[in-house]
Amino acid sequence: MRFARLLGILRALGAHGLQEFLPRRARAARIVLRCFGPLGPGPRPRGERLRAALESLGPVFVKFGQLLSVRPDLIPEDVALELAKLQDGVPPFPWAQVSATLDRAYGRPWREVFASVDEKPVASASVAQVHFAVLRDGREAAVKVLRPGIRAVIDEDVALLRSLAGLAERLLPEGPRLKPREVVAEFEHTIANELDLLREASNASLLRRNFADGKLLVVPEVYWDYCRREAMVMQRIDGIPVNDVAALRAAGIDIPALARRGVEIFYTQVFRDGFFHADMHPGNILVAADGRYCGVDFGIMGTLSDRDREYLATNMRAFFERDYRRCAQAHLDAGWVPADTRVDEFESALRAICEPIFDRPLAEIHFGVLLMRLFEVGRRFGMQVQPQLVLLYKTILQVEGLGRQLDPRLDLRPVAQPILERFMREQSGLRGLLKHLREEAPSWASALPQLPRLLHRALSNDATARIEAALGRIEAAQRQQAGILRAIAIVLAILLVGFLLR
Repeated sequence: MRFARLLGILRALGAHGLQEFLPRRARAARIVLRCFGPLGPGPRPRGERLRAALESLGPVFVKFGQLLSVRPDLIPEDVALELAKLQDGVPPFPWAQVSATLDRAYGRPWREVFASVDEKPVASASVAQVHFAVLRDGREAAVKVLRPGIRAVIDEDVALLRSLAGLAERLLPEGPRLKPREVVAEFEHTIANELDLLREASNASLLRRNFADGKLLVVPEVYWDYCRREAMVMQRIDGIPVNDVAALRAAGIDIPALARRGVEIFYTQVFRDGFFHADMHPGNILVAADGRYCGVDFGIMGTLSDRDREYLATNMRAFFERDYRRCAQAHLDAGWVPADTRVDEFESALRAICEPIFDRPLAEIHFGVLLMRLFEVGRRFGMQVQPQLVLLYKTILQVEGLGRQLDPRLDLRPVAQPILERFMREQSGLRGLLKHLREEAPSWASALPQLPRLLHRALSNDATARIEAALGRIEAAQRQQAGILRAIAIVLAILLVGFLLR
């Protein structure tokens, strides 16, 4: 089975003329690929050919390509930009399989759980698909059902990816630096989370609490009594797809304002909450009739620590202000570049990349492209991309692309900067101190009652005797030293008297 799948992978790579991605010393692999396809690389760009090959190999490779698209520290810029176009939309699986999955998930016929389920799916992706339904109490719902057999497919393909990563690490000249096995492990962790719909339900629940007022973002309510690992049920959300600009205009939606609110929602998630929707492609975002965003599909979420957020805020504010020195110093302080990196050299490299971009008209400044160029600079200085930020980079590219699709003249700075400034104020000064005191108060409250017992333990167990013995030894040494000094003084006095009487 695994050999047959490997043969299929080689056939797909060869058919798209991807021999050029193999190192020269992997001659056997190059010969095999030539047997399945053209002798040369073909007329299309290499990134486009690689994207087509991954799409032909199925959902696991499409998702792996999506991960690589946000790792320009590992792959060239032209390939990363092309892989960012990968979509994981696939044909839906039959209703009979949906029905069987629901019966298995609930341990009884699904008709005893739902009043009705629409047999035609409203969305279909590589891991699951969604059907509208009505609960027995009359509530309208959306049911997400895991694709049958997807776990076995993913396990098989991930095992092959691990083997290929091991080969790449040994054969590629930059294999050790690229760390392909770590990249595959990171991908395996991400896709494993998507296979547990209870985890996705918890993600949706937390995001809904973060935006409980519903002013910026509408998050559907999770119906926990109906959620299982293979089936997730939540409130039905109706809206206009965010990329259907004609329908949005027909509904009277203010398009430029909608673009700005999208940026505000993203930066609020990142810097206020440290928890953000990390798969913000147009298929996962709807717009309600009143212009509010509605989020769906919460399988991929990102989290950031306070330190990560502080680093990001410092750097982004420095970029907005074109303060490259501060940005370079922040990289060094965070330990993201080697400690022996010269700040002035790093600052100069950042300026060389950013200044030509910032001097262009606003409509031509693309933060995603700037991010790619910054990765190139970091790679030259030995900077390692932090795994916890990979999803953030991917989402920044998606948010900017979506915002520019709605409003080509969208300026990120006036929307993002107030959020950055508010976060920085909350992290420093009196407000930051009070916040940290509030966070630490519970641990102090639990520790204070234990202090007498801890003090008694420290003073017991002959601790006092040991302290007294040590003090006695110190006093004895001091007395001995004083006796020697007195003897020396007497000798000197005798010598002096003898000298005077002579």
